[in-house]
Amino acid sequence: MLILNKQTRAKRHLETLTFIPQSADKVEFLASSSAFKQQILTLIKQAKSRIYLTALYFEKDEAGQEVLEALYQAKQANPQLEIKVLVDWHRAQRGRIGEAAQMSNADWYTQVREKYALSTEQEIQFYGVPVNKREIFGVLHLKGFVFDDTLLYSGASINNVYLQQFERYRYDRYHQIENKALADSWINFIQQHILANPAVNRLDQANRPKTVEIRPLVKTFRKELSQQAYYFSGVSMNEEQLMVSPLVGLGRKNPLNKTIEALFFQVQQKLTICTPYFNFPRSISQRITWLLENGKQIEIIVGDKTANDFFTPPEEKFTMASALPYLYEKNLRAFARNFDRYIQNGQLVIRLWKDGENTYHLKGVWIDNRYILLTGNNLNPRAWKLDAENAVLVSDPKSELIEKVEQELAQIRTYTTLLTHYSDLEEIKDYPEKVKKLLKKFGRVKLDKIVKMLL
Repeated sequence: MLILNKQTRAKRHLETLTFIPQSADKVEFLASSSAFKQQILTLIKQAKSRIYLTALYFEKDEAGQEVLEALYQAKQANPQLEIKVLVDWHRAQRGRIGEAAQMSNADWYTQVREKYALSTEQEIQFYGVPVNKREIFGVLHLKGFVFDDTLLYSGASINNVYLQQFERYRYDRYHQIENKALADSWINFIQQHILANPAVNRLDQANRPKTVEIRPLVKTFRKELSQQAYYFSGVSMNEEQLMVSPLVGLGRKNPLNKTIEALFFQVQQKLTICTPYFNFPRSISQRITWLLENGKQIEIIVGDKTANDFFTPPEEKFTMASALPYLYEKNLRAFARNFDRYIQNGQLVIRLWKDGENTYHLKGVWIDNRYILLTGNNLNPRAWKLDAENAVLVSDPKSELIEKVEQELAQIRTYTTLLTHYSDLEEIKDYPEKVKKLLKKFGRVKLDKIVKMLL
């Protein structure tokens, strides 16, 4: 009876969502990180009126410099072009984990702004968005690049590996949707609910405030942002046309979380999930269990521990973050052991992605041939409770995108191996000594649960 009530509530929740009609020929699936980079550069060059880029970070490396140079060239060619970049406030003012302190990304934005010396009204503006008072308790994980009336959506940020500047790449999903109403909703949300807030400040200025000075503003901003949504003139979901619905969420019971949970109860035949970090929130784990017990097919595509962006080869410097891939593998092994009977009967398919020294950053949900979720949400407790997340839900009742979807999934599976038994995965006794010690310490003081929630 309880499950029936949850299914009913899930159906009602989806019926409350507002959608925007979408032409199938205006939706493109990009195949690779290098294609994603090329499309960014192409769309920058083609933009006529506005460019809004939102990402976790915009790195001071060769790829970041190439993209920033392209933005300035576009601005010089068309001074009326509005260009704004939004990144996480905290991340922009520190180096990468495990690296020595050096010029921050924010310092670099300032340096480049001073170099070009554009007039105040013509500047390319970089904004830092503080989702919480400390980075560990929440970051800007909103995604999406808007070029005029086109949304280029990916979980990727801007740096060398995300854009495959050299040989190595970090694999993500990349989608381009041409839709004025969708692009307008994205811009309106940014303007009204982010840029208008006093907690959000320019990063490309030397006199930017210190975090401690804006902490009261950040607390208020987080609360206000958690209550907002994308607003647009749309229609209810129907069974006749391809439609998209932009979603945003911050905090445990947010609309994006509720939508993802509701989608799991819509599975008729098969659910497919991609996540780089095997660490589902409890509500998702419960729904996966229910689906398996009710005979549904589930395919989970997760990165091998060596394809995790936190993975550190044993011979390199070890940090606490270096233990995370092993912690996720420990989770996966326990999950596979618990549901081994479904693996053996073919109902549960688990694939591990690995391609040399490249890393895996895919996230997304596919429900039968009906729903596709484009998102930067890692489907983990941190995404569920701490970070600001967004997504585009695609409702495709007539399977107009089926060919593109199948091509995307086939490509994702290319570098995967099938997990045939939980014993295929290593266990703690097989790990490097430093990892073993840290994981055992976590277990003794119950720190593993806290770590899995925060990282």
